[in-house]
Amino acid sequence: MDQRVKPSPEEIRRARQDNPKMRERDLSAQLGISEAELVAAHCGVGTVRVEPRVNDLLTGLEAVGEVMALTRNESAVHEKIGVYDKVVTGNHNAMVLGENIDLRIFPKVWAHGFAVEKRDGGEIRRSLQFFDAAGEAMHKVHLKPASNLYAYQKLVAGLESPNQEPTVAILPSAAEGEGEAQGSVASIDDLRDRWSGLTDVHQFFGMLKTLKLSRREAVRMVGQDYAWRLDNHAVSALFHHAAAGEMPIMCFVGNRGCIQIHSGPIRSVKPMGPWINVLDETFHLHLRTDNIHEVWAVRKPTKDGHVTSLEAYDVNGGMIIQFFGKRHEGEGEREDWRFLAENLPRIPNPTAA
Repeated sequence: MDQRVKPSPEEIRRARQDNPKMRERDLSAQLGISEAELVAAHCGVGTVRVEPRVNDLLTGLEAVGEVMALTRNESAVHEKIGVYDKVVTGNHNAMVLGENIDLRIFPKVWAHGFAVEKRDGGEIRRSLQFFDAAGEAMHKVHLKPASNLYAYQKLVAGLESPNQEPTVAILPSAAEGEGEAQGSVASIDDLRDRWSGLTDVHQFFGMLKTLKLSRREAVRMVGQDYAWRLDNHAVSALFHHAAAGEMPIMCFVGNRGCIQIHSGPIRSVKPMGPWINVLDETFHLHLRTDNIHEVWAVRKPTKDGHVTSLEAYDVNGGMIIQFFGKRHEGEGEREDWRFLAENLPRIPNPTAA
């Protein structure tokens, strides 16, 4: 965020009117403000501030029916159409485990929320949008033609905040430097010993926390029997091979406040400039491949045999996107997925790359 004087809510609304087709993320960057400030400027003008009470939101969304869930980071946008069902509430972690909408949510990160109405010709587009304390988008819910408008309006009324000011207090981003851990003295031997003892992929984060390592630091250190670096074009190759073979995969895109997962095959893969897009009936993905700095194939032991992931990182070491072969707890890894992951183009000497 630059240090120039920020525009007033009136100036922000005027800029929105003057640039009706520009994406919110791009317009806010042009104005030198966060996306949350851009949305907040419209409070009272088509936008209602709502409280980010995640558990109340999730339990109320099921009645709204079919919607589109959107989670993104700087380089990837993950969109799923479905219903918020099989909700598991929690103050530290909440989940949606539905057939199409599959989320892992960290409620304490969600700081600001808005119910937004935008006119598009004769149509009104409605969405719920949630941001962290720095004004970065964590998760959005867009209504579809089949959505239950009454249930949506009831949900918004229940979450409406007494504060409807068109400004929002923004704190410095907590994401700066998140890609690399600080002060770790972990040895390769210690890392390999703990890594070899994993029995579940969900233990991986705890291992990193104990060793004070970032994910990327760990994959760089552990050795090529557990992690090997791939050519950056491996992600595009994965999409095309998976689509051609109708291979069911799991595709994770996340940020500090939410991780969104697609499980199943992909079919319609469309490159466009630096973007590679999946345009399926209930799943859209937009991945900016020129922001990929490193790609790693990572092998983790589990009680059901090892599982292999493909992980793409940005220049700061942050995770852009992660893939697995689709599997359920208690199942071994799919052989076709393992074969694909192990035969994507590698970088022979990653330390020299």
